[in-house]
Amino acid sequence: MTKQALLIVDHGSKRQAANDMLEDIIILIRQQRPELIVEGCHMELAPPDIAAGIAACVQQGVTHITVQPMMFSPGRHAHSDIPSLVNRAADLYPNIRITVSTHLGAHPKLADLLLEKAGL
Repeated sequence: MTKQALLIVDHGSKRQAANDMLEDIIILIRQQRPELIVEGCHMELAPPDIAAGIAACVQQGVTHITVQPMMFSPGRHAHSDIPSLVNRAADLYPNIRITVSTHLGAHPKLADLLLEKAGL
């Protein structure tokens, strides 16, 4: 039986308030999908890093981890840096299937959110 996890990766920041937002998003997703293991980590600048995020998922007995970059555009971090860091960490877990999803991109729900936040 497949036990899945979602690992959300943001950039990471020297500002704790910026890093705390990732935890807020994780809480929201856990509320919507309580059966799903959801963890978060940062690409750089703050702990936990990607290797620690993967380890946290593995410690919960998952068989498949989907890594979701929390990046809007297909820039270097989403396209290259995050997959590279994931692949390095994945070498420690040859029996765990780890896939990296794409950047968030343009989405109608994002347009709705931007308009709502702008009060328009």
